[in-house]
Amino acid sequence: MIDHDKLRALVKQLYATVSELEAMFPGRHFTPDGHMVGSLGECLVADAYNLELMAASNEGYDAVTESGLEVEIKATQSNSVAFRSQPQRTIVIKILCDGTFEEIYNGPGDLVWSHFRGKRLPSNGQFQVSVNTLRKLNETVEEVSRVPRKTQSEFGSKEG
Repeated sequence: MIDHDKLRALVKQLYATVSELEAMFPGRHFTPDGHMVGSLGECLVADAYNLELMAASNEGYDAVTESGLEVEIKATQSNSVAFRSQPQRTIVIKILCDGTFEEIYNGPGDLVWSHFRGKRLPSNGQFQVSVNTLRKLNETVEEVSRVPRKTQSEFGSKEG
């Protein structure tokens, strides 16, 4: 069982350390990125949506729901995310400094993937989509097509 409070506290501590380093070295950026942000996002989402994580670098999806839906999880600190293939479902988040996250998109993967139809695959093998586009798409997703999020009481902690 995941200790929800400890997970949130550790993420918050990580971002506090980043802030201190940036204050200590003006002009230098210590923003977590790459695998760290991806793994943090996968853990935060798996915890918040009661998902079972697959092995790291599983092809095509990161977790599954209790009913067996495959979910691709994307976490970002920038203004876009990248996709290599069309996921069944996808959840895109932005990790916040307090150890929580903002849900940017939660819905069918084909809705996101439709933005790439007719476009040539970039040389790095990944299509990019902006966070703003994903926010707009998220507004069109019906509740029944979303991966349900656990309630705060299921986390065993209270928002302060």
